[in-house]
Amino acid sequence: MNVLEIRDLDIALPKGADRPYAVQDVSFDLAAGEILCIVGESGSGKSMSANALMGLLPEGVHPVKGRITYQERDLLQTSEEDMRALRGRHIGMIFQEPLSALNPLMRIGAQISEVFEAHGLLTPAARQSRALELLAEVGLPDPAKAIRAYPFQLSGGQRQRVMIAMALALEPKILIADEPTTALDVTTQAQILQLIEDLRRKRNMAVIFITHDFGVVADIADRVIVMQQGLIVEQGAMDDVLLRARHPYTQKLIRAIPGIGGEPKQDMQGTPAILRVKALNKTYTTGGGLFSAPRVVHALNDVTFDLHTGETIGIVGESGSGKSTAGRCLVRLVTPDSGSVEMGGVDMASLKGADLRNNRRRIQMIFQDPYSSLNPRATIGRILTEGPVAYGTPKADALVRARELLALVGLDPSAVTRYPHEFSGGQRQRIGIARALALEPDIIIADEAVSALDVSIQAQVLDLLAGLKRKLNLSMLFITHDLRVAAQVCDRIIVMQQGRVVEMGPADRVLTDPAHAYTRALLQAIPGRNYERALKESIGASS
Repeated sequence: MNVLEIRDLDIALPKGADRPYAVQDVSFDLAAGEILCIVGESGSGKSMSANALMGLLPEGVHPVKGRITYQERDLLQTSEEDMRALRGRHIGMIFQEPLSALNPLMRIGAQISEVFEAHGLLTPAARQSRALELLAEVGLPDPAKAIRAYPFQLSGGQRQRVMIAMALALEPKILIADEPTTALDVTTQAQILQLIEDLRRKRNMAVIFITHDFGVVADIADRVIVMQQGLIVEQGAMDDVLLRARHPYTQKLIRAIPGIGGEPKQDMQGTPAILRVKALNKTYTTGGGLFSAPRVVHALNDVTFDLHTGETIGIVGESGSGKSTAGRCLVRLVTPDSGSVEMGGVDMASLKGADLRNNRRRIQMIFQDPYSSLNPRATIGRILTEGPVAYGTPKADALVRARELLALVGLDPSAVTRYPHEFSGGQRQRIGIARALALEPDIIIADEAVSALDVSIQAQVLDLLAGLKRKLNLSMLFITHDLRVAAQVCDRIIVMQQGRVVEMGPADRVLTDPAHAYTRALLQAIPGRNYERALKESIGASS
């Protein structure tokens, strides 16, 4: 039995957009208890379709044709007042980024209670009691503590569980999950996917799961819709779409999925060590007050490794494992408590003032989020020239170099006059790479540099980084929670858990024959792992 029917949906974009429609001629059904995955790159229309269903389209974007039928009612013709009654109670939504979707100034319990209050349900005491039950249902380890916490006090996976609790509070018939696991590490991602699957079965709830990750699709989907530039190009049962893909675009997306297997990488340990990290330690003390003791977190615990000239080392692990803290200590965005970071006989960890400033240009960072790491009020030319100008390069020369760098990363040099909002996520990340190269460093630290990108854009950026590394003889530390990406680009792998290095070795050995139980657990948690070989074979057969 269908709980939702969408027919011939067109959603118009504002005048001046790249194309007239965000979504065109979209039709599909959703059955009770079914998980329907909608996949495609950014701009394919998958999130716009979900937002139309919720009545939450951006300003200037509006449906111009079609029907969205729920309980014999066309949601496109439903008043805003009636849509407010439907949202949450009949159709719930989990948004992609919980940190921005949750109110940073409200405790978690108050935010869940607000869902009931908005619909005039339950007494204040009953709302709080139900919030506690929901937090337990979605698997938060200490619901009584979490209910009093603020969003910043929870991890990414815990915040996502709170968002799921809020979406399920009124027991909706349909749950829309918009990229809910994109930025999560593999074990947390696996837990969230299992949670959604369990809740779907328990409540016979229909789920629309929006994603660009075919591994996730392989793990949870009953049916799949593939969208490209606002059109549905393929849809059907999960096995039919993934293992017998007919459309070239679907095949392209599957082909772009990085795999764990691969040829052994060149052993770079015979080359000189450009970076020596010895016994690096960093401790944070959090919390503490009148009735509670402070909590001590050992973010780094005696971390030791060498990076060789021309080598790429991957640092992998869950959120909180210490991998990003290690990277930030190396570029001195964070000062380690003890240990040494030696480059060319100079201990970067002990430098201060002018000495630190003069040496830190040798090691630069590409940040995770290409949206927040670029100044929205600065032109690309200014973003790329600020560093060199600060180190004494004449502005005119720095601008010439900025144009060269844009060409090097595959962008038009004329982009120097434009602003970050005028570029896609993949293009912004290319700008971030150009900025990291502007000071001609010896070492690049890429901190989750492709985790927010679609698989095809991700593949392009990874190819770009590999080409730049060879051309410029760069050494690289590649920090990631995606072991498939690490397998593609890294010569060696460091596995971190709770601030410690638990395994280190050649990438092909660590990822195919891991020695440590924690590494094996990370590999086991990769979504779609059981389908990896079948997916690649299906694409090979169709080529």
